[in-house]
Order: sequence, then structure tokens, then C-alpha cells
Amino acid sequence: MFDIIGPPEPGSTRPFSQATRAGGLVFVSGHSAPHDPARGILRGATAAEEVRNALAEVARILGEAGSSLDRAVQVTMLITDPADYAECNAEYVKHFPGGLPARHTARFGVPTEARVAFACIALSGG
Repeated sequence: MFDIIGPPEPGSTRPFSQATRAGGLVFVSGHSAPHDPARGILRGATAAEEVRNALAEVARILGEAGSSLDRAVQVTMLITDPADYAECNAEYVKHFPGGLPARHTARFGVPTEARVAFACIALSGG
């Protein structure tokens, strides 16, 4: 059995939950930085700001699931432009001062203006 964290609301165009918890792990779906210009919420002006804001969103979801970024064991970084790779990495490492989890990076092209998004697997609890 597993627990669903943040299921899509009825009628949502998001066909996935924010995360699931199973077997002592939390699996966080891919998330970019929140973006809602009507409420003054913007992803960020630079790739580094988007990394910071996207990881804050992942940390928020992990917190709801009873975990945290420092319990991440695997992270997927999705980027739209390989030219942003170095800038994204420079910001990314700041969020894991206790040690870097395993990671892979892939280029993504979903219909969004986000430059970067993250998914992760973390230990529950803690």
C-alpha cells in the first residue's frame, strides 16, 4: 500500500499526485518553481532563481510527506536548455550541504516556460 500526497484536484489538468509514500520512501513528482503571475508568484528571472524556487517547492512537498531535502537519496534534474546546466548546478549544490544525493539530469520539453524542474526520492520520516 502507499499514501498519496497532494492528489490532483477534480478537473485538474495535472494527471499526477505531488508525491507518494511507500516502503519507507517518498517519491516526489517533477515540479518546477511555482508560477502564478496573478498572485505575484514568479518562477524566477534566472535559471539559478528557478532552481532555488523549484527546490523550495520540492522541500515543501517533502515536508508534507514527513521528510526533507536532506533525506533525498536520488534527484532528477530536468532542464530545458543545456546552456543553463552550469548555473543550475552552482545553485543546486547549495541545497545539499550534508552531501549530494545520486542524481541524473535530462532535457525536458513539456509545454511550460520553466527552465528547470526536479523530482526526487527521499527517505520518509526523520
